[in-house]
Amino acid sequence: MKVILAGYNIDSETISELRKNAPPRADVTPETLSASYARISRDPRPVNELRALARAEVERARRSNQAIIFKMGHHSVAEHAVFNFDILAVSRLAIEEIEKFRLCSFTEKSQRYIKLGDDFIVPEEIEQSGGQELFLETIRAQNRLYHGLYDRLKPYFFEKFAEAARNPKNHSILDGWAKEDARYAVGLATEGQLGLTINGRNLEHLIRRLASGNTAELRDLSARICRLAQEVAPSIILFTGASDFDSLTYPRIEKSAKDALPSLFTNRHPASGRRAGRKPPRIRSVRLAAFTPDGDDRLLAALVHKVSSASFDRCLSRVRGLPPARKTDLALEAFRSMEFYDFPPREFEHVDVTFDLVVSASCFAQLKRHRMATLTCQQYDPALGVTVPPSVEAVGAHGEFVDIMEKTNEAHAALRGAAGCAADYVLTNAHRRRVLLKLNIRELYHVSRLREDGTAQWDIRRTVGDMSRLAAKAMPLACLLLGGKDAYPEVYRARFGSNPKASPPKVFQ
Repeated sequence: MKVILAGYNIDSETISELRKNAPPRADVTPETLSASYARISRDPRPVNELRALARAEVERARRSNQAIIFKMGHHSVAEHAVFNFDILAVSRLAIEEIEKFRLCSFTEKSQRYIKLGDDFIVPEEIEQSGGQELFLETIRAQNRLYHGLYDRLKPYFFEKFAEAARNPKNHSILDGWAKEDARYAVGLATEGQLGLTINGRNLEHLIRRLASGNTAELRDLSARICRLAQEVAPSIILFTGASDFDSLTYPRIEKSAKDALPSLFTNRHPASGRRAGRKPPRIRSVRLAAFTPDGDDRLLAALVHKVSSASFDRCLSRVRGLPPARKTDLALEAFRSMEFYDFPPREFEHVDVTFDLVVSASCFAQLKRHRMATLTCQQYDPALGVTVPPSVEAVGAHGEFVDIMEKTNEAHAALRGAAGCAADYVLTNAHRRRVLLKLNIRELYHVSRLREDGTAQWDIRRTVGDMSRLAAKAMPLACLLLGGKDAYPEVYRARFGSNPKASPPKVFQ
């Protein structure tokens, strides 16, 4: 056996410094890795020799990449090239679009942990529509409320959890709760930043999709990323322009659906006048829309299929004939050695649940991080009302909060006619959208462990708690050990009569 560290990503400033102290060279590019690895399947030479050849003949490597990726269709070789981008001074709304891409890594400036200033972007569409004065007035009013709420919520949490506050180690947690609830007042135009790590194949997809974005900010972002990537790796970043598929598919579906089902499109984005928080619409925030029929039996059959030599159909037939107690015993064996940091076997991915959710922007910001789930969403809709943090009501700021939400709804209605989708920049973290979320049960365990834990933010903890309860009604055996990691010892003890070997860290609530 022989293992060689072929390369790794390093800071671009380090690359620049190394270049200054070395003769000019063309092989400072990730393209050589893509080209050399692409040759592995057809060239018997050791891969380290193939890498040396690619570095020595960069232009040939580039031609090879273009032929293999774009003529032969083997796009996977572009995945060996990895890029890191600092993305600064972009809106919260744009970040939601960036983070739709599954097979990438993001770390985002958190509005939960960092106290916000007053930085926000003014969309090009708003400037051109003549609505800039209204937009600025609304955003500044939201920011004033944010700072006022933070000043009142911080002492509220320190007083409510006075015992915990006596330990200085807990101060950042309590301060963070004040920040995370105050942020419900700020707009989606608020500036953020993130670090993005992405391979070449997905980078091209991201560039092309953002080029078809419905705001000027997204299209500008696409052009900037594309220019930087093509400077260092032109042979693997080629198809970057907006496509009709990305640009026109959903507008065409919308037009066809409006013709066929006009009743579904009434009262979308109504004019202002709705009392944002006084009489919230009666909407079920979490609904189990669909689930795998006979899910428990199918899960058990998948587990039996793994360890037997029988077909799945035969396993399912025999499992269906088992008495309930034997089914439970079989399911428990899948969990017996599980610790709070473990997730069920891959066979749990064979059964699914789909939820129809109505969530705030604050909740969605966390939900979207679970990219291996299937998540699709509508635009933010003021008709769905807003989510008011309980702490805001507790400090007597409900009226102020609702007043700003109503002012925001009025501004949104006024801006929408002239600025189109860009009017959504003025909406806040409290505004809601409809989300359709499909997860396999294994992924649901991951979401549940993280988002039902006592350290999780209250909004998503409430949403995921409802999801877990509904899933457990549909598939009680598959969902036997759902719950946050802090509750895991109790959940485990209830099933097995003993404690798991490892216990998660304790938290206070």
